[in-house]
Amino acid sequence: MLYWFFVKTLGPIARRRFNPTVEGLEHIPHEGGAIIAANHLAVIDDALLPMTCPRMIHFMGKAEYFEGKGLKGRFKKWWFSSVGVFPVDRSGGSKSLGALEHAREIIEDGELFGIHIEGTRSPDGRLYKGHTGAARLAIETGCPIVPAAIIGSRELQQPGQVIPGKGSSKVIYGEPIPVEKTAADQVTHERLRELTDEVTRRIQAMSGQEYVPEYAQVVKKQMQQEQAAIDAAAAQEADRE
Repeated sequence: MLYWFFVKTLGPIARRRFNPTVEGLEHIPHEGGAIIAANHLAVIDDALLPMTCPRMIHFMGKAEYFEGKGLKGRFKKWWFSSVGVFPVDRSGGSKSLGALEHAREIIEDGELFGIHIEGTRSPDGRLYKGHTGAARLAIETGCPIVPAAIIGSRELQQPGQVIPGKGSSKVIYGEPIPVEKTAADQVTHERLRELTDEVTRRIQAMSGQEYVPEYAQVVKKQMQQEQAAIDAAAAQEADRE
């Protein structure tokens, strides 16, 4: 795995461009499995966390990253695999269970697993309702959750922007939330939601973001539908002229 090679060789270049500062490194466990649960503002978030964390972080990545054809597809699969990313089918249900099982193995092997608790990038910079996957992993393995707030990455890389701009960013690692291990058949939805909301509150307290009690995916879909309606209306108006 080439994780540290890329961090050490490409990291200095990225640091000059993103100028990341970090707080709370003392909150990252020196050993043992743990979950780094962060907000998600831009693609470069997945670079800022490894650049600021002294331990390797394993991440999930969209299955599409690993399914491309030809030379480009093979390169992307090699790249993501080399930096500790493994595929997840985001359609949910049974298709996502394999990725969650792999994440559980990573934690039980004493490694760090990183996850963006909102499940997708924020569509407007606000903090959205968290998904319960991180809470379930923590409860079933008994590992702590380290809330992490990423600040400034959206200003460096707006939605749709391929090459990030230059500027400053920050990552704050909060105090670990201890979690008692519980058998899978004893885990309740109420406990999952309670823990997820606690992680989200801590992220918000560090990031200063406005909180929205809805899933980001739902809001993104609504925004897309509204934009499609606006475009259709504009097209009709143009046809009448």
